[in-house]
Order: sequence, then structure tokens, then C-alpha cells
Amino acid sequence: MHGFKNVIIVVVSRLIKLAANVTKLLSYVFHFVLPNKRFTLPERASPWLSPKGKAAIPRTLWQTNFTDQVTLPVYLNYLFNRLMAPRFEYRFMVTQARRQFIAENCEDEVLACYDRLQIGAAQADLWRLIVLHQKGGVYLDIDAHAIWPLASILGKRREELYVITRLKQFSNYFIASKPHNPNLAALIQQVCANIEANELTNVFDITGPGVFNQVLDIESVPGVSYRHACNQGSFTNEHFQYIDKPAGKWTKEQEKVAVIAPDHIAKNN
Repeated sequence: MHGFKNVIIVVVSRLIKLAANVTKLLSYVFHFVLPNKRFTLPERASPWLSPKGKAAIPRTLWQTNFTDQVTLPVYLNYLFNRLMAPRFEYRFMVTQARRQFIAENCEDEVLACYDRLQIGAAQADLWRLIVLHQKGGVYLDIDAHAIWPLASILGKRREELYVITRLKQFSNYFIASKPHNPNLAALIQQVCANIEANELTNVFDITGPGVFNQVLDIESVPGVSYRHACNQGSFTNEHFQYIDKPAGKWTKEQEKVAVIAPDHIAKNN
């Protein structure tokens, strides 16, 4: 039965991707006609439907971006996630709000590590671990979307869940956790250790999926294939995500800017 359900999810995900790609193509026309039109992502939005019962993982969906003013494809991606998680509260933070949250909820040492990160994606990597450790819930990248009702993916008793890529490795564009999860604490500790050592040069290894694959045991922590949980890039792409950010995606940005600032520079800022 479980295998049959997974087959259904894969079929549904392909239909979603097909429909999403159609909206993405139409968005080129939309933004050609209205090049300056942007849509606002809410800082906080109540569930569309009343929550049902209690669950170990709080019914909160977290996202972040460098701006809350987004193109049509990004906004459609947001709306689709609300549709797939109608009983979840929605929480969103821009760059400045992320730092404020960490300053209010973490020790000075963690904030100092965060302040040394010079690329927004790396900052978002650390923030997502911290916000889930403090508050719990589900984190999704701004271009990621659920392919099956999120509450069904999580269940009510599961305390954490991580996404597994086609290479059988962890990624971090989807993370679900109860508050005060020891695994998240270990990930935060390792990210801070990487920043303090300042020996790595790639966001992926310093703050991203590389840390997950270093710290977590894929055989012992709950994981779900991306094929049965969430996808990226169906509704949107780099053009629509970074249309208002000249530096572009982190992969390009880290070629020009060091991911980690020297300690003395961070202290002076």
C-alpha cells in the first residue's frame, strides 16, 4: 500500500510540474508586459483552515528571501504551498528580520558567526536551522514546493524529517522539526565551527547540505525522497528569483565575495 501511494505521489508531482512549467512560460509574457509588477509575500499569515489536533512538528511554514517583493512565478509558488498546507501558519523573513531574530534568540557567539557570513544564502542556511530549533515547523526554500499535502507527509507523531536527493544525500531546501531538536543543535554547532575555522570556501560545505551530510547519519534519522515530498524550480527559476538582485544566485556571488569575512572585519561592522 505504501509503495502504491508513492507511485501516486510521483504521478501527481509530474502533473504539478507540467502545470507549473506552463505558468512559468506565461510569466515571461506577464513580466514582458508589466516588467515592474511585483507581489508582496506576507510576513505572517494565518492558516487558511483551522488546525486539526496537535502534532509533534508545529504547523508553521517558514520561508526567507532577500526581499518580500517578488515576481509572479515566486508568488504562485507561495500560493501553491499555502494550498498544500492549508492548516499551517505562514511565516516569512527578509534579510534584516533574520538577523533580528537571531540577535533576540541566540547567544552572542552564534550571532557573531552569523555576522561573518557575507552571502545571503549562507545566512539563510544558518537562520533556517536556528528558527526551527527555536520554534519548530517546516522550512522550504523560496523556489521549493510540496508535491503532496504537507500534513500527510509529516504525520502527527514524527518529530523531524529531512529531504533526500536522487544522489541519496541530504539537502536543506526542506527541513521539518520539532523545537529544540538535538540534531539541529548539532548542525548549528558545526556551521559555527566551520565559520570560526574559516577553511572552506563554498556555501554548500560551510553552511549548506554538506554540513547535513557530515553531521547526520542517513541511516538513522528520518528522511524522505524528494520524489515523495517536494520539488524545486517547477514554478520559478533563477531569472525570476534574482531579477532584482544584480549579484545573482549564491553560486555566482561566492565567486566574487568570500563567504566568510575575517573575524576582525566582522567585529568592526
